[in-house]
Amino acid sequence: MNASFKKQCVTDWLKRGLDGLALVRAVLAPDTGLKVAVSSSFGAESAVLLDLIAQVDVATPVLTVDTGQLFEETVAYREQLVDHFGLTDVRVLKASEVLVKGVDPDGLLHQSEPDMCCQVRKVMPHAEAAADFDVLITGRKRFHGGGRGELPSVHGEGPHIKVNPLVRHTEADLEAAFVDRSLPRHPLVAAGYLSIGCTVCTHKTSIRDGVRAGRWAGKSKTECGLHAAATQTYEIKTQENGL
Repeated sequence: MNASFKKQCVTDWLKRGLDGLALVRAVLAPDTGLKVAVSSSFGAESAVLLDLIAQVDVATPVLTVDTGQLFEETVAYREQLVDHFGLTDVRVLKASEVLVKGVDPDGLLHQSEPDMCCQVRKVMPHAEAAADFDVLITGRKRFHGGGRGELPSVHGEGPHIKVNPLVRHTEADLEAAFVDRSLPRHPLVAAGYLSIGCTVCTHKTSIRDGVRAGRWAGKSKTECGLHAAATQTYEIKTQENGL
């Protein structure tokens, strides 16, 4: 996909003011010729986006990363949603064991260098798989705050067009979707986990603290880096370690 065509697609979808199911339908339309995948964590809110995808094309590739540190409940929930929606192309991505052991031999990297931990366990395997696609559909929302507060519904990011169909959704909109569409809920939400990542970096929180307050608590880190265009720093570090 050349730069001019990418810009044309972004401009067209933005001009039409699409979001939600309408945006998903436009992006997955077969006549675009674009190779599209969905990026999903199978976390607390993931069912809402996957429901939109399933209404259009259950064969859409879904990229999800298994860091080796996921909650057992998340793995079980992934299987539940795949079955519920009839998704036929869910790709579970993992970093090589050699790489992980070389960079994080004692499993404590998340304490000293959480960005590096995310880079190796999550960002790198995702980036490798995502390289086969022109467009990535994500579940990011503005109400999550931080760098997501001004996120557009469609934008260019690195080599990809990023599409965020739920960007304008509020907490109330998500709850309505769960109820109206009878969507399965992640079992950890009822236990107080509002945003769910790895076991070592996810804590219970309350809505008054912010949806993502339970991620990397006590650290300045707020994102895993999955949707950041630049990854050069950590690639260099792994090269220095001979990996």
